[in-house]
Amino acid sequence: MLPRYFEDFSPGYGGLAPRAVLASDAPRLDLNGDWAFRFSQTGLDEPDGFELPTYDDKEWDRLPVPSHWQLHGYGKPAYLNIPYPIPLDPPFVPDENQTGDYRRVFDVPESWEGTPAVVRFEGVDSCARVWLNGVELGVSRGSRLPVEFDASEALRPGRNVLAVRVHQYSSGTYLEDQDTWRLSGIFRDVALLARPVGGIRDVFVHADYDASSGGGQVRFDVEAGASVQVSIPLLGVSAASAGETLAFDSVRPWSAEEPFLYEAVLATPDEQVRVRFGFRTVAISDSGVLTVNGRRVVLRGVNRHEFDPDRGRVMSLELMRRDVELMKQHNINAVRTSHYPPHPAFLDLCDELGLWVMLECDLETHGFEQTRPEPWQRNPSDDPQWRDAYLDRVRRTVERDKNHPSVIAWSLGNEAGDGQNLAAMAAWIHERDPSRPVHYEGDRLARYVDIYGEMYRTPTVVHRIGQGRLRPGEMFYPAKDGAGDPADEPRNSKPFVYTEFAHAMGNGPGALAEYMRLCEQYPRVQGGFVWEWLDQGLRSTDALGREFFAYGGDFGEDLHDGNFICDGLMFPDRTPSPGMLEYQKVNEPVVIEPGGPGHLSVRNRYAFQDLSHLRFTWSLAQDGEPIADGRLTVPHVAAGERVEVPVPQAYEKGDGWLTVQVELAESTAWAPEGHVVAWGQIPPTSGTGARAALTDRRVPAETAGEHIVLGPARFDRRTGTLAGLGDHRFDGPRLALWRAPTDNDAAWAQGDARYWKARGLDRLRHRTVSVEPGEAGLAVVVRSSAANSDCGYLSTYRWDTDGRHLRVRVHTEPFGHWPEREDFFAEAMVDPDLPDEEREELLRRDKAPSLARIGLVWQLPQEWSQIQWFGAGPGEAYPDSRQAARIGRFHATVDELQTPYVRPQDNGTRADVRWAEITDRAGAGIRIEGEPLFNLAARRWSDRHLAAARHQTDLVPEPLIYLHTDHVVHGVGSGAVGPGALPRYRLDVRAADFAFILSATS
Repeated sequence: MLPRYFEDFSPGYGGLAPRAVLASDAPRLDLNGDWAFRFSQTGLDEPDGFELPTYDDKEWDRLPVPSHWQLHGYGKPAYLNIPYPIPLDPPFVPDENQTGDYRRVFDVPESWEGTPAVVRFEGVDSCARVWLNGVELGVSRGSRLPVEFDASEALRPGRNVLAVRVHQYSSGTYLEDQDTWRLSGIFRDVALLARPVGGIRDVFVHADYDASSGGGQVRFDVEAGASVQVSIPLLGVSAASAGETLAFDSVRPWSAEEPFLYEAVLATPDEQVRVRFGFRTVAISDSGVLTVNGRRVVLRGVNRHEFDPDRGRVMSLELMRRDVELMKQHNINAVRTSHYPPHPAFLDLCDELGLWVMLECDLETHGFEQTRPEPWQRNPSDDPQWRDAYLDRVRRTVERDKNHPSVIAWSLGNEAGDGQNLAAMAAWIHERDPSRPVHYEGDRLARYVDIYGEMYRTPTVVHRIGQGRLRPGEMFYPAKDGAGDPADEPRNSKPFVYTEFAHAMGNGPGALAEYMRLCEQYPRVQGGFVWEWLDQGLRSTDALGREFFAYGGDFGEDLHDGNFICDGLMFPDRTPSPGMLEYQKVNEPVVIEPGGPGHLSVRNRYAFQDLSHLRFTWSLAQDGEPIADGRLTVPHVAAGERVEVPVPQAYEKGDGWLTVQVELAESTAWAPEGHVVAWGQIPPTSGTGARAALTDRRVPAETAGEHIVLGPARFDRRTGTLAGLGDHRFDGPRLALWRAPTDNDAAWAQGDARYWKARGLDRLRHRTVSVEPGEAGLAVVVRSSAANSDCGYLSTYRWDTDGRHLRVRVHTEPFGHWPEREDFFAEAMVDPDLPDEEREELLRRDKAPSLARIGLVWQLPQEWSQIQWFGAGPGEAYPDSRQAARIGRFHATVDELQTPYVRPQDNGTRADVRWAEITDRAGAGIRIEGEPLFNLAARRWSDRHLAAARHQTDLVPEPLIYLHTDHVVHGVGSGAVGPGALPRYRLDVRAADFAFILSATS
């Protein structure tokens, strides 16, 4: 059989040459709205008359445009990360190819008669065949790319019928294997645009800024049917000629920090267009540093898929603005448009509000990596038959978005392997737009790109990159001596960005501070993009009508990748996750630190702005209670500079926690006055605060029936477990070494969760070895291990009391055989240039056996739902994700302590806790103080219940509260894709000593 029109290698036919999006005064008809719609499960390839104006579609359904048909009851959403949803048989697709037929009737005014026109589609997934009044206009592939068809001959005054056949799969599907929901249909805007004969077809703005002089120049390259006059009111230009270079001695430059835009009006007798532009120059210095307007920039960015939990990739202007505002509010200054050009209005907002943009082409062929016996067999990236399709996609990308000052780099696509077609794309960009550098992470040796990008490299590898120590050909693991001279490696002289890093799936990511600190240490390490901006959970309801966010597998897909779609810094409803708050803190533009004696250091991390738009306030607290506050006077601090200011007089004795907050002095387009952009906290330099302590008096332990009584406490005589304190009854504590695995714990690469399960840490059984009451208190020894396991922990609990406070001192130590842990990233954690003996020791430590926690779990009455603590807060914090937590006194209910990750997992730990009170609403309960500080978590279900849940709706409260008081906990890392917890944040199998002091509250 001959290939069908949706199965050839070409990008389609009939589409006009791509051009920029222009705000024109030429007539325009919006064709969005309800269309007649007919759905078929099979891949119809021949029209059956539905394209004709006389066709009767009264019996058809109605479907809104833009939309995805799977979200309106036709077919079902499917989520895949790497695998294709179709057999690998390029360019062919299965006969089971859902097809949607669309019809839209519209009226054209008489005034349009004789005026050329185009039909413009901003996005159709994945293939569209288009007819106007029964006349075929063409076929398009490239789902997230615009296409225009000439409608002039087919258009007529009065009634017109636009018909579109859309296929779920096409040859274009092989080029669109992005990690996202597979959703089909006309999902972006459709319009009919009048194109006057003497109008302006295209504009390319070239606006450069000279940082040394403050001047700028601009040229408008215009494709038009008549001569074009240019006016720029803010610059006093009223009638310049298009194509002329206009120079100015002084202009306001554009940057993501100060996004000043000029507007030009370009006019012919038949059409007038308005173009917003900014003066800015992107360059790579001789030392391999990416600069904008002569200054080094650090990209504190995110990878952003377009996503609405109710509408899929259909984005409203309001939601796009909300995304940009939220990014700005959380100190994000850059976005990679993964993995396709976004709706054009999003880039207008980036221009207006200020974001650095890496604009990515609609290209990914990741599924070919899984071919066997060799990966990347038949990959289109190196197949000449696909060359035209690749070049078509990059042309449509660049031409549409070339006038946006926010776009400072082009990206060829994502995870499409390597090959000649990608090199051809880069060459085309270099010729068409040499003003911007080219990026593509798949060019691992940076042969045809200008920016060297990598994904999920360890800090050790990034250190080597920053130092220029990569050796020729070195790939994932650091190369050992003898692999070549770093001076011969081109990557060592190019800017480096984290194309993707810090995978934000579930509880995490960890080590954000370590990664971003490298950007301050090495000039060529210039930040990058966290994966990703938003959890892509689709809003759904269960059989009981309870709302939850669905992920892969929730729609009965044959093949899916589970909750890997939920890996964002924001929850699907755009509530910030703890990971987002951590990134916000790590990226603060102002750093407050201790300075010299009696001083604070104020460091400006803006690249362009001084701090005059900010105000500084301070507050002082002792034991978590505020005692003083005021304004802090800070002198002028230029971009990149640092000053020291005296501490407030109230803090001069250094006996409290000093918190300095940096706020917007006036409202901006993205945040109100008073929005906090940064904060810093200085600990006490004297005093440690009030701490509970036992007096010298000791009460002996006494046996009374089934209990052992020790002052206010009662213990089970047989097991030695605490049964109550004062008038309060509860159960515990018991040793806990496991947690409900986070997505990062369960990672394929280092698999701590698998290790913990293999050791049986999730099913520990406890055997009391001895219970010894005495004059000094009570000693209890407990052996904790799992069925069919020869390893575990032996714990000694030593209880004593002064009659009021109860103290437990715990010594716990491992026994038995704990094998090494598998770690895919271990080699990449260790610098290969270290001496062999030191290197081997570090490798051994990186693979050391691990635990989730070492601590105690208590079972408390369910009415003890109120938690107050003095420690880090207000949100959760883990060893490698705690920058956003400050020290203070906080209150929350048990329910408020939970973080609602889309897939339930360990969450809600509060760190550095000095004391905590767990009580009912009347204040009755217990107070726990740690020796030393401890980690606190409380929830209404057990860890095993939490681990078994797939969605938040699966978590059914039990009639008690589980309280965790952990001495130490394991870090969170980014192991769902990248490295797990870095060695310094790992919890190795080891002995531990810690203590708690308990007292009853009333």
